[in-house]
This record gives sequence, C-alpha cells and structure tokens, in this order.
Amino acid sequence: QVQLVESGGGLVQAGGSLRLSCAGSGRTFSNLNMAWFLQAPGKEREFVSAITWNGASTFYTDSVKGRFTISRDNAKNTLYLQMNSLKPEDTAVYYCAAGAQRLRPGVSPREYSYWGQGTQVTVSS
Repeated sequence: QVQLVESGGGLVQAGGSLRLSCAGSGRTFSNLNMAWFLQAPGKEREFVSAITWNGASTFYTDSVKGRFTISRDNAKNTLYLQMNSLKPEDTAVYYCAAGAQRLRPGVSPREYSYWGQGTQVTVSS
C-alpha cells in the first residue's frame, strides 16, 4: 500500500511559479511510476506529466511542455512538479498518482492505483 499527500498548491498570478510536492509512504514508492493529473471544475481528470520509477524517463502533455518539470527523490519518497509560466487555464486541482512499473507510464487515470487527495492551484489573470 502507498499513501500519497500533495502540498504546495495556492494562488498565483499569471506568469508566476509554484512547486507541488507529493510525499509517499510505504516501502514500494521507489518501485512505482508516478504521475500528476489535474481536474478542473466540471471536467474529467487529465494527464499532466509522469516519471518512471527510476527517474530515467519523463513525459508531459503538450500544453505544459517547456513550462512544467516533473522529478522525484526516491530517498525522500517524494515526487515534485515545478510549474513555471503559469496560465489561468492551468487552474485546477492537481493530484499525484502511483502506478505499476512500466517503461512508458500510462496517461489514463485508470492505469494508476494510488491517489493523493489533491491540491488546488489557482492562477489569476
């Protein structure tokens, strides 16, 4: 079992930055692929970014490429999402998720077994 707790969300002006963290518990954190998803009001949960269990490969949805950076520190059981050049359309609840070890992490929420409670990110124009 893995428990995930996100932090770092908040209110920021357009063009600003935030760094999200996701602290994991359990001894299997370093064996799992990790991902960030977002969910805006009235919309389905969407893939943002993912990283393989060893940090060797990262993946991003097109809308955040060049602005967001995913990373992990397995010694600290922590996942990060550095978000720069934020836009109002980035406003959503951001969730971290953990899933099975694969060379290419999935982009569907169904492929992830463990979820955090979410952290709100609000970008004002």
